[in-house]
This record gives sequence, structure tokens and C-alpha cells, in this order.
Amino acid sequence: MSGVTDQTTVIRPSAVLKDTDARRVLTELEAQDVSRGGVWSASPGVWQRYDKPWDGPGGMKGSSQLIGTIGAVYGTPSKYDITIYRVTVTTHGDATGWNVERICDDALQYAGLTLASCPRTTLSSATPDPFRKS
Repeated sequence: MSGVTDQTTVIRPSAVLKDTDARRVLTELEAQDVSRGGVWSASPGVWQRYDKPWDGPGGMKGSSQLIGTIGAVYGTPSKYDITIYRVTVTTHGDATGWNVERICDDALQYAGLTLASCPRTTLSSATPDPFRKS
């Protein structure tokens, strides 16, 4: 696939998970961790969706391939909220039918949301700064 690259989309306006929904999503992403038979690798600020659980020696990635990444800022716009502001779909993800909405919907389903139904921020047009101290 010469010349094909990962595609990053900035979510405008950013999607906001209020505290209860944020807890539901984070709890399920942790339960669906790739190292334990799931398809998500979630850390503060980055949620990665894989095509299958990691199957390498010692719990390593193995033949699992990254589908896409969700960029999220914790603690904004309020203390326990999470703001989703960017999504990257890998070349492999695109080739297997994934897009921004599908990746987001896969994570947000645990709170009964989709990207289309998720509340949106009313912050300024600037992308949330993940390194900003509150």
C-alpha cells in the first residue's frame, strides 16, 4: 500500500463524557484490555483499539494490529469528565472497514452512547491541551 498513511481527525466540537458515562467507559475498556483477551489498550489520554487480543509471547502484541487511537483529555471540562478530541484510523483499520465513528462508537457503547449522540463541548475552538495543569 504505497503512499497510504494513517488518517487523523480532530473532533469538532469535542465529544464530552460526563463523569458517570466516563466511569462506565473506562471500567469496560479496562475489562476489555488486549492483554486479557479484549481488544482495547487504554491509558490516560490514549485509547487504542486492536483487531484482536494480543497473542504474542509473554502477553506481547504478537500478530494483533492497531485499528485506531482515540485521543482523550481527562478532567475537562470539569474534574471527572473526559473530552474526546482526536481519532486516528490506521491504514489497517481503514482497509478492514473502520472509520472515526465506528472506533468511537465501539468505545462509547459502554455508556449507551455513540459519537453522534455524545454531548459536545462548548469550549473555545482550541484543542484541549493534554499537558495543561488544572
